[in-house]
Amino acid sequence: MKNGLYGELIDNNAVKHQIESYNRFVEDRVEAILNEVGEIKPELPDGEDLVIKIVDVEIDKPTINEADGSVREITPREARMRDITYSSEIKVEMVPILEGIKEEPETVTIGEIPVMVGSDLCWSSDWDEQEAKENGEDSDDMGGYFIINGSEKTLISMEEMADNVPVYQEDEDEVSCRINSENEGYVQRTVLRLADDEELVRISFANVQKTPAVALIRALGRETDKEVVEEIGEEYANTIYLNMYETGASNQQEAYEYLANQAGVTNDVEERIEKILDEYLLPHLGQEPDARDEKAEFLGNLIRNTIALREGDIKPDDMDHYANKRLQLAGELLEMQFRSVFLGKWGLLSRMKYNFKKSAKRGRLPSLQSTIVADTLTKQVMGAMATGNWVGGRSGVCQRLERGNRIKTLSHLRNVLSPLSAERQHFEARDLHPTQWGRIGSIKTPEGMNIGLRTHLAMSADVSTGMNEMEKNSVRAKLEEAGVEARE
Repeated sequence: MKNGLYGELIDNNAVKHQIESYNRFVEDRVEAILNEVGEIKPELPDGEDLVIKIVDVEIDKPTINEADGSVREITPREARMRDITYSSEIKVEMVPILEGIKEEPETVTIGEIPVMVGSDLCWSSDWDEQEAKENGEDSDDMGGYFIINGSEKTLISMEEMADNVPVYQEDEDEVSCRINSENEGYVQRTVLRLADDEELVRISFANVQKTPAVALIRALGRETDKEVVEEIGEEYANTIYLNMYETGASNQQEAYEYLANQAGVTNDVEERIEKILDEYLLPHLGQEPDARDEKAEFLGNLIRNTIALREGDIKPDDMDHYANKRLQLAGELLEMQFRSVFLGKWGLLSRMKYNFKKSAKRGRLPSLQSTIVADTLTKQVMGAMATGNWVGGRSGVCQRLERGNRIKTLSHLRNVLSPLSAERQHFEARDLHPTQWGRIGSIKTPEGMNIGLRTHLAMSADVSTGMNEMEKNSVRAKLEEAGVEARE
């Protein structure tokens, strides 16, 4: 035990939440994203049936490929001194299946990800105090940062709305309900609005914008007027009937056509609308057809509470209450970037399919490695780390670590950034909130336009990083013993 407050912070590792978040990303989330894909089905020019199954993923500790072809370990100190990135390769085992016949499995490198100093992937995680000194590292260094092109970088924790929790707000001319629906790392923001001068509850999500919400209730299988009213709430029957009248869709098929017109869908209407309902509407309830009943029930509750808020029957939620907020740590931020680069429209997966189609010849397949542009993932992730510009239009997410003194370094590693624009007033969001006590430092915030939007974790604050499957099963079992239905 070291003396003083700083010694206590070192012993307790004041940045362990960032390290734990990163460990969860490399140990579980990368594999989970690849498992979402499961198999790749490239189109071959001669119409042959090819399926590439993703079998396993492996991320080893950082190594460096020297000019003479040798591969060896690299330490954080060497990465700093040589102005290179402290990173690890992501290796994926894939099995091609051509016309039902399995080919030899192939291990391919899909790119590199930066390694957090002090994480389980870092060589320093196994060092004792003496070994740290021998390798040129400060034994008191807590880690929680990255080395990009020789520069120490930290990912700033981002303040966000809690996932899967509806938040009801009241503005000058409308009431609204917002929910960030999350499923396996995929987040879909859904907003319901009801203006003071009209009776139509409108919903916006994905490419469906400002669409009457009752049309979705119809499309989800509540075809009759009675079913719609019962699903939303009979106490607001008059408002619901007005919504149905203004929408003009009297059954499920008409609702499909109405939604198709609103979303700009012209071909394969039923199939594409069902895909929108299953994949993009409230995905935290499921992304399969059997989740539609639960989605109809949940959406009905959102509509009823939105109407109730306008009528004054319920009170609005406090957006600034910390129960309605979560922190996106280093692991979650890297997962967002990885998911975007791997699964995006012009991402690694799309390029692989295109290269397969271009390179394949009749009866002969190209090597899997030759179809993967490995530097696509590496360049985009490292580029985001170098510039701080993140997926979703955010900026300043990754910053050069301040090393003026130890306290300044610690403060920077525990920085919290609000997604709100500094150019807007946001008086309430900038104010101190009672729920920040013990969580957010009440003094440490900059003056000027960033005041209240850039904060720091309090010294006593700790951040939980979620539960693993074993812990979830334990909680689920206890709830079931108590007679409570456990739902994800």
